[in-house]
Amino acid sequence: MTTVLQAEKSILAETKDFGTETIPFEQALGRALAEDIKADRDLPPFNRVTMDGIAINYKAFEGGIGSFRIKATQAAGDTPIEIENQDECIEIMTGAALPASVDTVVPYEHIEIKDGKANLIKSGIKKGQNLHSKGADKKQGDVIIPAGKVITPALINTIASVGKAKLSVKKLPKVVIISSGDELVDIDQAPSSTQIRKSNSYTIHAVLSQFQIKADLLHIPDDPGITREKIGLCLKNYDVILMTGGISMGKFDHIPKALEEMGVKTIFHKVSQRPGKPFWFGKHENDVLVFAFPGNPVATFMCLHRYFLPWLNASQALPEKSPAYAVLGRDFTFKPDLQYFLQVKLRFTDEGKLLAEPIEGNGSGDFANLADTDAFLELPMERSEFKKGEAFRIWLF
Repeated sequence: MTTVLQAEKSILAETKDFGTETIPFEQALGRALAEDIKADRDLPPFNRVTMDGIAINYKAFEGGIGSFRIKATQAAGDTPIEIENQDECIEIMTGAALPASVDTVVPYEHIEIKDGKANLIKSGIKKGQNLHSKGADKKQGDVIIPAGKVITPALINTIASVGKAKLSVKKLPKVVIISSGDELVDIDQAPSSTQIRKSNSYTIHAVLSQFQIKADLLHIPDDPGITREKIGLCLKNYDVILMTGGISMGKFDHIPKALEEMGVKTIFHKVSQRPGKPFWFGKHENDVLVFAFPGNPVATFMCLHRYFLPWLNASQALPEKSPAYAVLGRDFTFKPDLQYFLQVKLRFTDEGKLLAEPIEGNGSGDFANLADTDAFLELPMERSEFKKGEAFRIWLF
């Protein structure tokens, strides 16, 4: 049986570059940046005032002048107003461009304005204070955001500031999510006493939406002919097929045979883990990848986060994410010789440690238990006893 690490290695060996596309920056949130973003001018582009107050020439203060006649008021965006005499000042606002004839800003808190004059009421003024100098952050042409980053709201701010209305981003794979089984009905239907509503495919769809993938949904009944037909169409129209259910050894699990008949090569089937032991992974001759997750909701959810999302990250040429760890909140025992993904609730202790408290449900079919947990804690298969205070890798969801 394939180990978790072997399964991970096999999947990451199949990463693929889907190319790039240009999109409006307003639609780029969550996408992988495929170009360097460069400053189109110095940042800041002028000597920028950082506090409301008055702008003076420091030599005047140094020469003993403590009262300045206000020549004019300058707001952010105004053309700079120059002084002609050292005993003059400009009343100036945050964000304004500093006039060339002044070099220091004294905030309102340190002056008193009366009869058109600004009188200093505090000493200790330093030359050049309360200014953000031109080019202090970046020079024109400098790379301010390198390619290979996920575009976040903070990056949108920077991208907008340099006038990049269109961005080159990594293309996302075309994905279809396939559920199967006559026991499943749509969410708006009333199930019989032996049926359940579809949920796994919507869960996968919701997770992928967080990564800007707009996946299609398809349901296949327990019919071998229809199964082959639908899978054949998907192999022609998608880059990745994500399946949930129908991959075990049951009499009505037609998917493994259909995949084989359609030319999909099995890379592995069954992983030494719980949940998700029946997990199947394969590749078609036209490079379409097939992730076939077990039908149990917790198993599907875990396999999606443990295997597919790291593959997606790597295929988008994003840096490998640093593993996250948490400390086990109490002793825990797991006897089978399998890698166990324990559902945990996370919290920080007063000392700043991330604590993982086991929340045991009723197996991999207990999807309601996911609502009370934050992550899977990955416990190695070489052991069966796990002690409070030990740190293990977590997979956040």
